[in-house]
Amino acid sequence: MNIKRLEPSHAPDYRALMLEAFELHPDAFTSSYAERAALPLAWWESRLQQKPPPCARVLGTFRDGLLAGVVGLTFDPREKACHKATLVGMYIPSRFRRHGLGRELVQAVLAQARSCPGVKIVQLTVTHGNHAAQNLYEQCGFVQFGLEPYAVAVGDRFVSKVHMWCDITGSTP
Repeated sequence: MNIKRLEPSHAPDYRALMLEAFELHPDAFTSSYAERAALPLAWWESRLQQKPPPCARVLGTFRDGLLAGVVGLTFDPREKACHKATLVGMYIPSRFRRHGLGRELVQAVLAQARSCPGVKIVQLTVTHGNHAAQNLYEQCGFVQFGLEPYAVAVGDRFVSKVHMWCDITGSTP
């Protein structure tokens, strides 16, 4: 496994990979290609800053020196919600799929969450009908707790999002 936390020096590759994701899979992300493409490289670098928690972290997996997949983890800084983290921005280009990278990234982000004092659960949303992604998350311990209709507008249509969570403490209430 060659997974590490991305740093600002990875920003050009991270930006390119995520712009590919937004363009090829607009229904999978809340942000659009146009919104993110308009942002300066400094914005992408700021997402990869190594700040102490609560913050966001982006992990990447590499194959033959290339960024082959990413996943983010954000933390809720509010006092009453700081026990929750959110898995965001998961993307593996098709050329790197079917090699177990998705599972490795999800397991790595769960390990990151476990290393943060006070974090009890990780939440995520996945596009309704994306069975491959939902199955991966379920195999990694996530369970569905809701369905949000009309969650994301993609052109003149809407997609729903499945809400999932994973208890990282092993003691479901």
